[in-house]
Amino acid sequence: MSIKVEVWGDYACFARPELKSERYSYDLLTPSAARGILEAVFWHPGLRWVIDEIYVLSPIEFTNIRRNELKSRVLSSKAKSAMLGNDVDLYIDAKADIQQRAATVLKNVHYVIKAHFEMTDKANETDSPAKFQEMMKRRLEKGQYYHQPYLGCREFPARFRLWEFDTVPTVNITTDLGLMLYDMDYSDKENIKPMFFRAKLQNGVLDLKDCEVYK
Repeated sequence: MSIKVEVWGDYACFARPELKSERYSYDLLTPSAARGILEAVFWHPGLRWVIDEIYVLSPIEFTNIRRNELKSRVLSSKAKSAMLGNDVDLYIDAKADIQQRAATVLKNVHYVIKAHFEMTDKANETDSPAKFQEMMKRRLEKGQYYHQPYLGCREFPARFRLWEFDTVPTVNITTDLGLMLYDMDYSDKENIKPMFFRAKLQNGVLDLKDCEVYK
């Protein structure tokens, strides 16, 4: 069973992982970010979202901004040390640690996500595809979510609703976008790896069905 979800917002940043200090966004919504939006609306251990297509409804526009960010983060090793009773600092002084960073982000983004879900072994005997499909549609119609969906960064909230039309009026853009982040491979929790694919936009549609994924 597939479903289409309309997503839009004023700004978005789907940051390229090869650029560490300055954020630079991919040209459009990545499959992992699309999955994150759907999971924010409806997540259940008995299902797994799979993104089939991403439709681009507005022109791809970039803009530059500067943001205040923290240059440090609390390390997991410090947290473990504190749990063992050691006297360590588990806070960051925002005033002393703040720094300005430039970011190249997208503006006025508008997409339609076409996706389906697969049942997992954590589904119980009362769960069914029809049940999950109806729950997702109901949450989309009511604007419900578990946490605020966002467009790459939490400060860029995503607005969303169920797309109920047969066709999607995409922009007329056909281009090769090169390698793009597909998702993260969590099969080995001790060694999580990124997965990439060759992104090709055809008449405003990013087709993810049967795409070749590189690890």
